[in-house]
Amino acid sequence: MSKITKLIKGIGALIKQPYLLNLILEASEYHQKIMQKKFPEISKGLPQISFLELTDKKQITVFPFAFLEGGSLSTDLGLLKILAEKKTNTSYFEIGTWRGESIANVASAAGKCFTLNLSEEEMKSMGLSKKYIDLHGFYSKNLSNVTHLAGNSLSFDFSAYQNKMDLVFIDGDHHYESVLKDSKTAFSLLKDNSSVIVWHDYTNGPETIRWEVFHGIWEGTPTEKRKYLYKVANTQCAVYYPFPVESKISEYPKTPEINFKVEMIF
Repeated sequence: MSKITKLIKGIGALIKQPYLLNLILEASEYHQKIMQKKFPEISKGLPQISFLELTDKKQITVFPFAFLEGGSLSTDLGLLKILAEKKTNTSYFEIGTWRGESIANVASAAGKCFTLNLSEEEMKSMGLSKKYIDLHGFYSKNLSNVTHLAGNSLSFDFSAYQNKMDLVFIDGDHHYESVLKDSKTAFSLLKDNSSVIVWHDYTNGPETIRWEVFHGIWEGTPTEKRKYLYKVANTQCAVYYPFPVESKISEYPKTPEINFKVEMIF
């Protein structure tokens, strides 16, 4: 289920049953307590790296970008594009399509791209509107190097894509169990020791940790590879980045270190 779907269903549930808000907050605290007790070495979250550790470029164009509900930050999309440009004909797989902004940005810099989302039938069975369903892949449905796949990541057969991907983006269901499964799947898709994974919504905004997601990422990452997990500053993303980088623990609130210049062209 995409995050916008969950948002719609969640708001409806909260209106009908306001006490559920306490359950949501308690769930976050629950996962935080588990993480801090079981893994005290990362009790303050992942070490953080800067955009400057990932590219020598001083400018990156993010297009398309809708500025609409349920999408990623412009910096999230810029991060994906930076990583896609590191190789020639980067092979890319993402879980969670929504309007297709992320894969449309990557497709302009990559080779073969694949995006997996729930089927129309499954979305209909959830009571989602036709308009909402039809918006999936809005930006990506006509791109020649993008293949749209239908299925639930918890049961989808990924065998045809295993050991073939340079870059994987996880932005599906953000419950712990789903993030755990999707994280394990992501590692099975990686082509080689230079392949990278990006998780969206490691943080609620660009700074505060979303502990349920973090818990799934950490437990879904092989123990020997956890040393390569980082939070990318100024984004909502965590990455598996198996290269030497400078990192540091950052606590909320963070003092700005990079000033971005945003030009809006429409």
